[in-house]
Amino acid sequence: MSDSVSDCTDEAPTRSALTEAEVEALVRGICFKTGPPRTVGVEVEWLVHELREPRLPVTPERLEAAYAALRTLPLSSPLTVEPGGQLELSSPPAASLMECVGIVSADLTAVRAVLAEQGLALSGHGTDPWRTPRRFLHEPRYDAMEACLDRTGPAGRAMMCTSASVQVCLDAGYEEPGPLGHGRRWLLSHTLGAVLVAAFANSPLLGGAPTGWRSTRQLLWTEIGAGRAGGPPLDGDPRAAWARHVLDAPVMCVRRDSGPWEVPDRLTFRQWTRTGAPTREDLDYHLTTLFPPVRPRGHLELRMIDAQPGDDGWIVPLAVTTALFDDPEAAESVYRAVKPLAERARPLPAPHNPLWIDAARYGLTDPELHEVAVTCFTTALRALPRLGATEAVTDAVSDYLERYVLRGRTPADDLLDRLRGTDTRAYGKDLRT
Repeated sequence: MSDSVSDCTDEAPTRSALTEAEVEALVRGICFKTGPPRTVGVEVEWLVHELREPRLPVTPERLEAAYAALRTLPLSSPLTVEPGGQLELSSPPAASLMECVGIVSADLTAVRAVLAEQGLALSGHGTDPWRTPRRFLHEPRYDAMEACLDRTGPAGRAMMCTSASVQVCLDAGYEEPGPLGHGRRWLLSHTLGAVLVAAFANSPLLGGAPTGWRSTRQLLWTEIGAGRAGGPPLDGDPRAAWARHVLDAPVMCVRRDSGPWEVPDRLTFRQWTRTGAPTREDLDYHLTTLFPPVRPRGHLELRMIDAQPGDDGWIVPLAVTTALFDDPEAAESVYRAVKPLAERARPLPAPHNPLWIDAARYGLTDPELHEVAVTCFTTALRALPRLGATEAVTDAVSDYLERYVLRGRTPADDLLDRLRGTDTRAYGKDLRT
């Protein structure tokens, strides 16, 4: 949500108008930066609640005071605020999994200490279990986004103001084919992505009531619509498919120097190039208004994982995903394991196909997703030591496998158990060492 306008740019934007062919060439050239997979990053979003009673609302004035204090911290990760007041830390590209874990863990420790002084705390839920949507940020971007998303129903406001995620960022991969090639990683991300939705589902409640979905957050993204929150078809070259998708996606807003931004109705970027004069700046901004489950930003941004419980619960999806993509042996094994799932996804792109919908609705109670998830986690456990993961991290993945995956459960089931009055043990360990 807090995307900058430089997501996929190589050079300073210019104000000359772009043709349709120039847009396609630019997108093809800048959104898949190929080469050896060397870096990893993570973006962790958190809901902010009262420390003494999470169900109580936090006033905008208290949030503003807390965030002013946070802005004085010398963090390694940029800290941003989401429309509903959620906090996001976006790690810098790290040379290894453990470097990424160390950077973000240190930043989170500092953030939590400041929030505790304000009587506030971070909470890891994919959707706010108690509060209805309330916008904290009132800026032209979010005014325009709200107006645009309201056209498809209430899901947009809920997504903007009550959702949080763990987003794993990995290099696009080699230009050449093979387990670490960008084409293979693009395909893998869209099939394995459904397994990640199911395995880490943690948003069964909205407005205090069960929705019938293990990942209501993923449901919200689906309801926003394919043009805004869908991916491109997976047939053919990833660059060409993404370029077509960018051109055919609806324009969210046309920015103005003063006053409200224009929110056009059913104007695609392709149509804009034929009837108006969009610039490179407009293209760069348009790219930040597209929210597919896998977004190419030079690297691949995997956006489908719900925020996780516990102070360090976010490390488990980061570790599992990194292992399955960046270890060649694991990447080959998991690609074979998830390949049969692709039949359930056809013909619609993610997340609007039966595979992704079943993953969000049923989590690991879906037998096929459960079987594949077990394979994925056991494969990741074998790969993590090869990536230099500490014993604490591998133990956390092993604990998650035993507590949730093998039993066909997710953190969503814990939340539902608590709602029914069933007590469960707390989850979350210190994984920074």
